[in-house]
Amino acid sequence: MSETIFSKIIKREIPATIIYEDDLSLAFRDVNPQAPVHFLVIPKKPIVKLSEATVEDQSLLGHLLLVANQVAAQEGLESFRLVTNSGAAAGQSVFHLHIHVLGGRSLDWPPG
Repeated sequence: MSETIFSKIIKREIPATIIYEDDLSLAFRDVNPQAPVHFLVIPKKPIVKLSEATVEDQSLLGHLLLVANQVAAQEGLESFRLVTNSGAAAGQSVFHLHIHVLGGRSLDWPPG
């Protein structure tokens, strides 16, 4: 995997507003928020996109969902949406797996 803005955030080469970190993951505020609360949860392990995750990543993927839930609670969200784009045609612009967590307002369906 080539270096991305997220790998640079993990290495602290560029700034981000980090709101959670553990050995496996990092959560930080989105620089272009689409809701009053909008943060990203990323694995520290470089996975390009969800469709490239393997069986060996099963535990890590579950961990990311639990982190999203924990940080959403920390942020005071009772309701929230998780979005993971896999591939350019789905809207993925940074090719390092990430989960968008959005909340703080009513979210319409379908999303787009």
